[in-house]
Amino acid sequence: MTHPTFAVVVKGWPRLSETFIAQELVALEEAGIDFALWSLRHPTDTKTHPLHDRLRAPVYYLPEYLHQEPRRVHEAMGAATALPGFDAAADAYARDLARDDTPNRRRRWGQACVLAHEAGDGLAALYAHFLHTPSSVARYAAILRGLPWSFSAHAKDIWTSPNWELREKLADDSFGAAFGATCTGFGAEHLKSLADREDRVDLVYHGLDLDRFPAPPDRAPRAPQDPLRMMSVGRLVEKKGFDTLIDSLALLPTDMPWTWTHIGGGPLADAMRTRADDRGVADRITWRGACDQPEVIAAMRAADLFVLPSRIAADGDRDGLPNVLMEAASQRLPILATPVSAIPEFIDNETHGLLAEDSPAAFADGMQRIGADPALGPRLADAAYARLHAEFTMAPGIRHLAARLRGLLER
Repeated sequence: MTHPTFAVVVKGWPRLSETFIAQELVALEEAGIDFALWSLRHPTDTKTHPLHDRLRAPVYYLPEYLHQEPRRVHEAMGAATALPGFDAAADAYARDLARDDTPNRRRRWGQACVLAHEAGDGLAALYAHFLHTPSSVARYAAILRGLPWSFSAHAKDIWTSPNWELREKLADDSFGAAFGATCTGFGAEHLKSLADREDRVDLVYHGLDLDRFPAPPDRAPRAPQDPLRMMSVGRLVEKKGFDTLIDSLALLPTDMPWTWTHIGGGPLADAMRTRADDRGVADRITWRGACDQPEVIAAMRAADLFVLPSRIAADGDRDGLPNVLMEAASQRLPILATPVSAIPEFIDNETHGLLAEDSPAAFADGMQRIGADPALGPRLADAAYARLHAEFTMAPGIRHLAARLRGLLER
């Protein structure tokens, strides 16, 4: 079986919550990068975005759990012993296992052997989305075959991975990545502090492919007595801070008309619904669950305020620069968020949106300001829309990343 020159390793494909990855891969393909997609997991979402349908690259699924495909794993592990980098890869895996003896670590090694075996002799380089599990699989497979590898890092993978593992993936040796890209200046500075050489880490904003989005709607002026139609998009997980948002809704004056719509799934769905019931605000909330991108954009076009109370979770997980903020800006939808991580790289407080501390009182105050001053939201939204078009479009980052990936073939 003949496969393309590059292997791109992802956690799962397709995933509704990772439109930034789909956008990048489609753009790289259109830029002439020939690759096959290797996914560590099978899809779990019941919907897909139209963007997913544009990808022409072949998609291969590695054994999600090794015991599910024992014959395939056994054959690959046996074949891996004949690969040129087997001894070095086995040593690297053994060192990692000594510090992280977990089923997940063992699964990464087995998946790497399958990838290295099945990708074939035509494979020339590997590129992984996320610096934790996908990069471990790409790194082991690259060592097995004696090939260069690279990564794109985002948020959770940076902040919840142990520093020893990040340092070794960034090391200036034959085992480390040839380069890494990350989508925020905040994350880039952290990774550079762990790298042997700063030039191994590039800041590459995802930006938006604005051709995929409609022009913003002509929004009718709001009167202060009109209901403030608020919305959020994000998984119901700790780092998104939706408990803060629900508590803030309960603090709004009883005579202030409002509604809030949430889009997204997640493990805290039941807890958040219960919280809304307990706070007495459930009757003004619509829980829409997972939606595809056209549904998300339609909701943004009908809303008056986009709210995202991101925070740093107890385990260190946090957002980078959520793409949904740029998507909201593309529809001239005013934004209320927190100054966490890289959000201030896109939004200057009081200029492109409102940034509030992670507290119910602060978010309730921001909501009331937007609701009471019909001119404030449009002014902020116009500035964010202008900044998006001037500084956060997709094309510059794709040109840089495509050039970096082509450079791997010259190593």
